[in-house]
Amino acid sequence: MSCSESNLPLRIYRPLPLLDDRKQIEEVLRHGSIQELLILPLALGEHWPNWKYAQDVCLRLAEHSEPEVRANACLGLAYIARTKQRLEKHLIKPILLRELRYQTELYWRIEDAIQDVNRYLGWRLANKHEDK
Repeated sequence: MSCSESNLPLRIYRPLPLLDDRKQIEEVLRHGSIQELLILPLALGEHWPNWKYAQDVCLRLAEHSEPEVRANACLGLAYIARTKQRLEKHLIKPILLRELRYQTELYWRIEDAIQDVNRYLGWRLANKHEDK
């Protein structure tokens, strides 16, 4: 079945860009296109050496008006959990749970992010019986 037959958008996978300058990142945050903002949290989560800075950028993007940007910010947090094994639970948990509650079309992406964070950090987010 082709993409047009299934009404799914065409997905083209490319390597994430290597960002090496905070000024460049801040410029994308201020003036970047939606496409650049979608890629930014993933690239930072995958490659940026300072987990705290990457987390802070993802948290900023998690407040964006576009649901796709917020969902990718959550996925960026999962990338940080995988690559750096560090996140601040008191900051991350409310964002992930909020997005899980309110995302409709991208609910699956938030679920994936939460599963990855739980796996790599040993947390139990979004588990009503175990998460306290």
